[in-house]
Amino acid sequence: MPIKTQRDELPALNLTPMIDVVFLLIVFFMAATEFADAERDLVLQLPQVEDAPSATPRPAPRVVTVAADGATRLDGAVVELAQLRALLAEARQTQPRIGVVIRGDQACAYQFVAAAMAACQQAGVADLSVSVQVANQPRTAR
Repeated sequence: MPIKTQRDELPALNLTPMIDVVFLLIVFFMAATEFADAERDLVLQLPQVEDAPSATPRPAPRVVTVAADGATRLDGAVVELAQLRALLAEARQTQPRIGVVIRGDQACAYQFVAAAMAACQQAGVADLSVSVQVANQPRTAR
């Protein structure tokens, strides 16, 4: 049996194509940023107004929590459905764009959540959302 005297070459990684792609990306982004300069070259005289009302920030949404036994809370305070409707209608008078987030316990009957949603609708709340937790995500305290 003959003795092998020649050594095999080790595999080598050719970086030339990757470097070419990186340089092409650099050139592309340099050319793309040139288009943004056209806006800065415009000379504009913006109109002036005497007194403009300031934009008011959107109010924080009210939180309605429905427990497993059907107990309803508005921002942590226990309320009946009639009270919930009245409090939300009152809050809507001062802040017409108020939103409500309904958080229902997974063990509660859907009827309780539906009743809370109906109370919000009767109070005239248009921005209504339901809070859920994504499956397989760790629970965070809120």
